[in-house]
Amino acid sequence: MINPIEIIEKYYTIDSDTIYILLIHSEQVRNKALEITDKHPYLQLDTEFIAEAAMLHDIGIFMCNAPRIHCYGTHKYIEHGYLGAEILRKEGLHRHALVCERHTGVGISLEMIIKNKLPLPKRDMMPLLLEEQLICYADKFFSKTELCLPHSVNQIRSYLRRYGKSEVAKFDEWHYLFEG
Repeated sequence: MINPIEIIEKYYTIDSDTIYILLIHSEQVRNKALEITDKHPYLQLDTEFIAEAAMLHDIGIFMCNAPRIHCYGTHKYIEHGYLGAEILRKEGLHRHALVCERHTGVGISLEMIIKNKLPLPKRDMMPLLLEEQLICYADKFFSKTELCLPHSVNQIRSYLRRYGKSEVAKFDEWHYLFEG
């Protein structure tokens, strides 16, 4: 068992707006994911891992230029997943790193990275394990810019439509699995 807060505090200034936003958002994602695991014990999800990985899934945001969430790094926001994964690999948390890398959108395929010339490593970044999928799903409900307002399923679908029908279909598949 690890303490995600201790890991986050290695990289973030305590009492900063950035850590506040990160912690509130991560707690919301963690709580949503754990609520789902409680409702579906037959899925036999690793709740300890989910709690830890949900708290760490956005650890890379400080390295990105996202002033709305008080992040003033040099990278594009889409890079926060793989950047966070690099941090967690250095911490010896390889399984947690995969959640960081695979949680953006409904995952990012190698084809999508190449087609859209995204500033990401050339590899598939799709959530594979149910735990990864659950955290990715729960993350869609909470914004770091509007901490108090969870998104509705219809808002999430509308947002994902910008990226294609397959993203909406993947979200709907998860919605049925985790909430249906």
